[in-house]
Amino acid sequence: MGNFYDFFAVLIRPCRRGELQGKVAHERNFESHRMIKLLHVLFPIVAVALAAGAALIGTAGVAAMPLGGVLFYGIAGIVLIGTVFAAIHHAETIAHLVGEPFGTLVVTIAVTVIEVSLIASIMLDGEGNAALARDTVFSVIMIVCNGLVGLCLLLGGLRYREQAFSEQGASAYLSVLVVLAGITLVLPNYTTTTPGPIFSVGQLEFVSAMTIALYLVFLFIQTVQHRDYFVQNDAGHAGKAAGDTSGPRQVLIGSGWLVLALLGVILLAKKLAAGVATGLAALGAPPAAAGVFLAMLVLLPEVGIAVRAARQNDLQRSINAALGSTLATIGLTIPAVAVVTLALGQQLVLGLDPKDSELLLLTFAISFLSFGTGRTNMLMGFVHLVMFAVFLFLTLVP
Repeated sequence: MGNFYDFFAVLIRPCRRGELQGKVAHERNFESHRMIKLLHVLFPIVAVALAAGAALIGTAGVAAMPLGGVLFYGIAGIVLIGTVFAAIHHAETIAHLVGEPFGTLVVTIAVTVIEVSLIASIMLDGEGNAALARDTVFSVIMIVCNGLVGLCLLLGGLRYREQAFSEQGASAYLSVLVVLAGITLVLPNYTTTTPGPIFSVGQLEFVSAMTIALYLVFLFIQTVQHRDYFVQNDAGHAGKAAGDTSGPRQVLIGSGWLVLALLGVILLAKKLAAGVATGLAALGAPPAAAGVFLAMLVLLPEVGIAVRAARQNDLQRSINAALGSTLATIGLTIPAVAVVTLALGQQLVLGLDPKDSELLLLTFAISFLSFGTGRTNMLMGFVHLVMFAVFLFLTLVP
């Protein structure tokens, strides 16, 4: 009988050990989830506090820190990356609760509104920044329509070979984007009331009003009349249906943390941009390089959202985040910066030079070809990335 119980004990011991290991793994996953959740809350708070502290001690105080401020910029860079991931987490939480395209629209509008204040504040910091808004908006178009779109198409193509999306939604984005970019970045070069690549006061007011009107009509189409154009029905995680009012408290909490995270990203980005701008000037980089770097910092949260969606085979959400951010940048940033410059009596340079105008034309032509069939593959992604590489190279070596 003893041998029987010994044999039975041997049989059940692996099961108990497996159960114990499973329990330990579950507890570890639970603790890991709690830690990640805590970091999603802590990073935005630390980012805002770090930016506020840097503002209090000033640039001279930062430069007087050990290692000449290298320590501060190193810590700020780490906190910035962590805050970006926190913003992505809160944005995806909201997207899951309210559904698309509202979820992506929340982070797009939030980033753009804070971006306006960032550009305006930098323009007011010193002289020679009249073209910063133009350089930043143009950089956003190039980074998103070539760099981000190319990366999403390439990663999605490598993982799924082909990805589907709403052709009507992409066509709506591109149609509005071409008009907004054309009347704000190209048309100033051909007006005769005021010489140079600038609008007269009346022209700037009219163009700003038309820009806002077109963007508002697009938002109506996206969120009300033709919402189905901007939703991928077979996506891996489409979120709740529109009109579902469950979880309003979670939406409010998530929105609050998202705004705080985005505020931390923008404030730290401004501090890092100031240091990088000084470094670029010391290296003899062209002034447009500052606009490129600023655009890259501002777009970090949307880059994370778009890339993650593409890897989850939800290319439509990637398009919503990428092209939506570009539309919001032009539709909101240009009019807002125009109001600031008109109120202060400053000049706003908007017209692109011939080289950048040709890059803009090529970008739109490739975009219409990429999104013209409703399906994409890695080849089109690589084409966009080549255009992005050309843009970066010509920015540094004009």
